[in-house]
Amino acid sequence: MWPFSSPKASNTSTREDRQRCWDARDQYFACLDRAAVVKPGDEKPSRACGSEGKSYEESCAKSWIEYFNQRRVIGEAQKDRLAQADTQARNAKQ
Repeated sequence: MWPFSSPKASNTSTREDRQRCWDARDQYFACLDRAAVVKPGDEKPSRACGSEGKSYEESCAKSWIEYFNQRRVIGEAQKDRLAQADTQARNAKQ
């Protein structure tokens, strides 16, 4: 360890912190799937996933939340595009 570093001053997360974040994310995204919500945050008016969302926000760094939320939206859009391409390919074979 460097003489100028301190374990308490470190901003790095531990394995347990990361696992807690991933578990909270998975629970929140599963709730969003059940509520048929693609974009995190769009469920707020109905408060469908309030406790899961709160746990997610408390367990994860803001930068991680932004990344995970963007990846969710991009992933859903990709599924739609792949389904359209598959339909077009099947129609072209007929």
